[in-house]
Amino acid sequence: MSVLGKWRIVELPGYADDYADMVEPPCILFEATGGAFAFGCVTGTFAGGGDHAAVEFDWSGNDEMDEARGSGWAEIQADGLLQGEIGIHAADEIPFIARRWPSSATAC
Repeated sequence: MSVLGKWRIVELPGYADDYADMVEPPCILFEATGGAFAFGCVTGTFAGGGDHAAVEFDWSGNDEMDEARGSGWAEIQADGLLQGEIGIHAADEIPFIARRWPSSATAC
């Protein structure tokens, strides 16, 4: 199994249920050479990734319109869900759970 493709973030454990969808549908996208994510007021892009069941990445983007950066990881679980964490440098570590996005859209 591979993380490649678009995933719908369905849960941010420890955060209010409506936070993830605050601005746009929450997602994370993995392509062969990088990716992107968006949830709540946080957006980011990253290089790397690849055709693996687990990946680690460094990202840059925005948190509530302020420049932000950090690191993250994601791993496909036995049940097919994607579990991971996006850390904001010197701030939060945000766990997430995602399902494969049912559409063929590639933008996140």
